This record gives sequence, C-alpha cells and structure tokens, in this order.
Amino acid sequence: MNFMKIATIGAVAAMAFTGAVEAKTYKVGLDGTFAPHAMPKLSGGVEGFNVDFANELGKRLGAEMDITAAQWSGLLPGMQAGTYDFLVAPTTLTEERSKSMLFSEGYLNTDFQFVVKKGAEEITDLKQFKGKVIAVNKGAVYDRWARELESEVGWKVESYGTNTDAIQAVISGRAFANVAGNTASAWAVKKNPMIALSYLHSTGKVFSVPFPKASGELRNMVDAAIECMKLDGTMTKLSEKWFGVTPAAGSAAITVQPGYGEPGFEGYDPTEHTPSCS
Repeated sequence: MNFMKIATIGAVAAMAFTGAVEAKTYKVGLDGTFAPHAMPKLSGGVEGFNVDFANELGKRLGAEMDITAAQWSGLLPGMQAGTYDFLVAPTTLTEERSKSMLFSEGYLNTDFQFVVKKGAEEITDLKQFKGKVIAVNKGAVYDRWARELESEVGWKVESYGTNTDAIQAVISGRAFANVAGNTASAWAVKKNPMIALSYLHSTGKVFSVPFPKASGELRNMVDAAIECMKLDGTMTKLSEKWFGVTPAAGSAAITVQPGYGEPGFEGYDPTEHTPSCS
C-alpha cells in the first residue's frame, strides 16, 4: 500500500462523553489528495477539513491520533485488515457498506452542487439548465449523473480531464456551469472570486466515520464526540474555515441523531443517551 505518515498529533483534553477513557493512540487513515478534506502542505504533511476533524476527535477522546495519508483504494481494505482503528477520510455511508462495517452518524451531507460564473442568473430548478452546457470531470459520478439526465433536462454535458479544467470552462464562458461534490464546489468558490455556488442537488447521503464490525464501543465513543462537536459549534467553525459555508438548518453537520450511528442502517444502536460535553 502506498502511504505517507503524518506527524502524530497529541491531545489530552476534556472528554466528550461520560466516563474516563484510557489515553492511547488511534491509527487512522485518510486520502491526502482529496481537497479540501485533506491535501498536501508546502511544509510537509497534509491539511484540510478532515485533518482538523481527526485531531479534534483525538482531543475529545483524550488520545493521540496517528494519521496516515494513503490512496483511497487501500483505506477500507486496510481498516478491515487491522491497519487502521478507523478512517477519518470522508466516506459515503451506503447500505452495502453498512453490512460489513460500522458507521458513526453522518457529519456532512454529500450532495451535488453547481458552480456558475459570478453574476449568472439564479438557478432554483434543474429545468432552468435546459439548453445550457454543463462541464464535468470526466469519469466522475457527476459525469455519469449529468449524462443520464441529458435528454430529460435538455442540457449538454462536456467532460474535462480534471474538475479544475471544468471550472475553467465556466470562467471562460465555454460552459454555463460545473457540477461536482458540494464540498469541492464550495472550496473552489472560496478560492476563486470569479465563480459562485449555484443549484444544490440533494442526494440524501452523508459522510460518516467507518469502523470494523467488532469496534462497537469505539464507534459509540467517537459518535458521542461528533455529537458534542455539532452541539458546541465546532463543526460549523470547520465548515466555515474550509468550505466558506455555514451549515444549513437540518444538515448533517449540526443535526444530532438519536442513538449511535445513522438511523436506518445496519449497525445502528438505538440506545438513548445524552452527550456529556465539556
């Protein structure tokens, strides 16, 4: 497995749940090339939303987080093989995945969001894209989704080698909009004043923290820490820092779910509890 070690971040802070937890080190993995969730720093190592997210979890668990940046393709198999205690890479919770691993409650929505040139007309319905050119990253899930709707919506889809190239097509006027993941789109807009966020297509899916099936106790501890991060505004601060977006009411970044895990998926634990945050 091709991976890169990142400096271990120590943290011994107040617990985010009831009861003492033995201080230890958790081995966690993420994809270090998925901006703005994790990306290389000029000084070495990686930075991003999920790096801050992981380190904040470490503080609340009273543990050190040994973070490894590796290729996405090896992360889930690596966790199942015992290389990682859990993953802090943004991982979409699906019914299929929940059959072989445990998941925390969702901490971010993973939706499709359009980017347009600043000053473009406001789009509130997909039908308004009729006759317009939509630029996408070739081979991405957004490429497939847009092409499946090409005849229904009446837009023209053009594919580019990278999402950066697709956004450049919007800036140059060769395309009206680009569609990508909501967090990637927000990051692009935060960096470039020439573009703006446009229509958001909700998928109903969330990013969640995955664990091996036998790690129920650890999953519940991390879940409780995430709940406290939602309640005390930490998730909002991280979203504003990395995406330039304040989470909307009812979004996964600020909504605490009952029990442990995400309701409706295998592995969900309905045990009632009140997060003890300090």
